[in-house]
Amino acid sequence: MATEGSAALEDTRLGLCDEFAVITGSDDAVGQCYLAENDWDMERALNAFFEAHMDSEFDDEDSLRVKDDKDLKRKLEEPGKMDNAETNNKKLKTSETVCIDLTEEEPACSSSSKAEAQEDQDQDKKLSLISWNVDGLDTLSLTERARGLCSYLALYNPDVVFLQELIPCYVQYLKKRAVSYTVIEGNEEGYFTGLMLKKSRVTLIKSEIVAYPMTQMMRNLLVAQVNFAGQQIYLMTSHLESCKNQSVERMNQLRMVLKKISEVPDNAAVIFGGDTNLRDEEVARVGGLPAGVCDIWESLGKPEHCRYTWDTRANSNKSVSYVSRCRFDRIFLRPAKVGPKMLPEHMTLVGQEKLDCGRYTSDHWGIYCGFTTQTS
Repeated sequence: MATEGSAALEDTRLGLCDEFAVITGSDDAVGQCYLAENDWDMERALNAFFEAHMDSEFDDEDSLRVKDDKDLKRKLEEPGKMDNAETNNKKLKTSETVCIDLTEEEPACSSSSKAEAQEDQDQDKKLSLISWNVDGLDTLSLTERARGLCSYLALYNPDVVFLQELIPCYVQYLKKRAVSYTVIEGNEEGYFTGLMLKKSRVTLIKSEIVAYPMTQMMRNLLVAQVNFAGQQIYLMTSHLESCKNQSVERMNQLRMVLKKISEVPDNAAVIFGGDTNLRDEEVARVGGLPAGVCDIWESLGKPEHCRYTWDTRANSNKSVSYVSRCRFDRIFLRPAKVGPKMLPEHMTLVGQEKLDCGRYTSDHWGIYCGFTTQTS
């Protein structure tokens, strides 16, 4: 009996090591080290791993920023130490480094015509969204990649952002540099999802976290009820269970998502998005999307350039030997059943340019899409 108990304990711990390796992208030996040091508690081991790999990297960037600021201040205070060109270049470099709001609003033009004013008013009712698995579990060049995400937020200025695979220090980085957004986190430890809401455009009413009772990968559903241009919208993001062998659990999680969508009041719209890890046959096996719920990629005519959000042929971040092209990242829409109808308007992929560090912002492409409101 004692031998059987020891064997069972060994199997359990080997399983934990495998799970740790999948979550962190490391290997079983690393998992065994962190788990053993943390009494085989998965959350504690993951937190220790993330803290060891990431805090120092973001701290180093902040230290360099402070040093840059001090050097600039000293040179500016000493006459003759810096010519005009050097001063201007330094100011530009420092402003890029210390800027904490990469997404501030552009001032409205006061001399617009009535037609332009109406166009602006119509534009104000259009909602834009980015959904992206930012791969915070990959610690290589993460500071540069987090900076890359902020650059895309500045470029596209989305009203709503769905993020997956965040870790605590990544969130703190975003809070410092994207202060025009409200950040809602799906957890405080390990890795998790997040929502970002443009403060000037989207008002948070309330949020909640819906647990997946059988998850083995710390997954859940993050829900935010918001007001946008007078419309009630429920925003939902999730990172469904990963890996091919987790199909059953992934489908159970999808069923929970669809049930949650069905419970939203008829006068509110629902937008769900995230890294679903879904295969088309899995959606079919749960009965397909319910009536009234659409996959926006399909609704927009299945544009080929947006088909693959996970594409190892084009994205080299993982450096794998095989080619895998999948539509893991998806966005579903259920328009309000009463009142104005929200419709998908456009969709494209973002993050397909390499950063200066030679890597992409993530191993996933992000989805940038827009919605318009039909009042009649």
